[in-house]
Amino acid sequence: MNGFVVLDKAPGETSFHASSFLRKLYNEKKTGHTGTLDPMATGVLPVAVGSATRLIPFLPDEEKGYTARLRLGIVTDTLDITGKVLETRAVSATKVDFERVLPSFLGDILQTPPMYSALSVDGKRLYALARQGVEIERKARPVRICRLELTGCFDDNEYEIDVVCSKGTYIRSLAADIGEALGCGAALTALRRTASNGFTLENAVTEETLKTDPAAYLLPADEPFAAFPAVYVTQKQAVRFMNGGDLLTERLKGQPAPAVYRVYAPDGAFLGLGEIPADKPETMLVKRVLGG
Repeated sequence: MNGFVVLDKAPGETSFHASSFLRKLYNEKKTGHTGTLDPMATGVLPVAVGSATRLIPFLPDEEKGYTARLRLGIVTDTLDITGKVLETRAVSATKVDFERVLPSFLGDILQTPPMYSALSVDGKRLYALARQGVEIERKARPVRICRLELTGCFDDNEYEIDVVCSKGTYIRSLAADIGEALGCGAALTALRRTASNGFTLENAVTEETLKTDPAAYLLPADEPFAAFPAVYVTQKQAVRFMNGGDLLTERLKGQPAPAVYRVYAPDGAFLGLGEIPADKPETMLVKRVLGG
């Protein structure tokens, strides 16, 4: 059994636990999530099951979507409400002020990763160093904020924002930076991922619902790659492909042009991904075989 499950991750659960839950549920040796969500976060967590884990590196790196809440006037060591409070500050910023600073974060910006993150420096996770009370200098990295809109204003100086951003963006850091721009600091109080790797909340299912009929919520392994063109091979070519052998383009039906392809057997079974490179158009190279 292989494919993808889009979990609607519960608050307090780690991405590792979610992946382990699916491994046991489907009785598969391998599962793998496609991008860590903080334990406090909820929402879209795609998880590959079985041999579909081999396809994770080729998932589309589309923008990610989030709905986030942040509270002004508080600064924590983790940049979210789960951390140790370092400062509380007076808040004079209004809703108008909040909306006024948002455009300055749109587009290509530089963002410093938080210490409480899974990034590695010299082989050590930043969060492990942070738990030891060690803080090291981090280089700011380019990220892109494609959409940033205020969607709610609540008591206790809490605001809700809708964010669409590039891979590698830390919403906790964005919240903290918005707070600094307003002169009062801020910490993330809630985070829900609404889109990732081409999947959305429409695809997502909770663990409790998943337990009722696991097979019904297992998406086909080729579904995330629907934007790739398809090529059907002969049975002999299918055997060669599954054994890791490259295929001659001239022998493929239609002589496809350079691109990454979904490769199918004559019976329609999805075999994996192949690529015809522009600098070697006479050959389809094996990118990843699904089974075998």
